Amino acid sequence: MAVAKSEEVEQVVEKAVVAEEIQPELMYKHPLNSTWTLWYYENDRKRSWEENLREIISFETVEDFWSLYNHIKLASELRHGCDYSLFKKGIRPMWEDSSNVKGGRWLISLDKKQREHELDSFWLEILLCMIGEAFDDHGDEVCGAVVNVRNKGDKIAVWTSDASRSNCDGVIAIGKKLKERLRIGPKVQIGYQVHKDTMEKSSSVARNMYTV
Repeated sequence: MAVAKSEEVEQVVEKAVVAEEIQPELMYKHPLNSTWTLWYYENDRKRSWEENLREIISFETVEDFWSLYNHIKLASELRHGCDYSLFKKGIRPMWEDSSNVKGGRWLISLDKKQREHELDSFWLEILLCMIGEAFDDHGDEVCGAVVNVRNKGDKIAVWTSDASRSNCDGVIAIGKKLKERLRIGPKVQIGYQVHKDTMEKSSSVARNMYTV
C-alpha cells in the first residue's frame, strides 16, 4: 500500500519543478563544474528514515540554481525536524554512501536566536561556496551540505569524503575557508567530526577530530 505524500513534500517538489520549467530553453546559461542534487527530509514518524528522504531535483547551471533557490522555502521557514541537503549528483546524503563512508563533516551549530538573522545567510553562502568551487584544490573532497532545522537549535554541516589523518591539510583548509566565507570570528570555533564517530554516538557527543 503506497504511503500518501505529505503536503509539505509536494510543495517542495512542485516549486522545484516550476523553477526548472520556467527557464527559457534558448537562454545562454553558465555551466557549473558539477551537477548538484537537492534533497528534502521530512520527519514523519510513521515512515522510515529513508522513506522520509526525498530526491527533489538536480541542476548544472548558475541560472538553474537561482531559479530553484528563489522558488523554494528558505531554510528558516522549514518545520522543525526537516532538512535540506545539497550534494553532488550521485551522492546520497547519508553516511553509508560510498562517497561519504570514509569522510566527515564540518559542523556549525546555531542557537534559536540565530535562525532569524544567520541561518539563511549561512546556508546560502555555503551553497555558493560549493557550486562556485570556492574550496580551490580541495573542491573534489566536498560531497555536499546539510541544514537541520530543529526546535533546540539548527545545524549546518559540510560533508567531505576523506577524514583520514593523511588528509588533515585538506580537511583543515576546507574548515578555514568556511570560517572565512561565513565571517565567523576567531573566538568562535567550528569542529570536524568523522562520520564513523557520529554513527557510533549521538552527534551531540561525538568528538571533534579538528577545530578551526
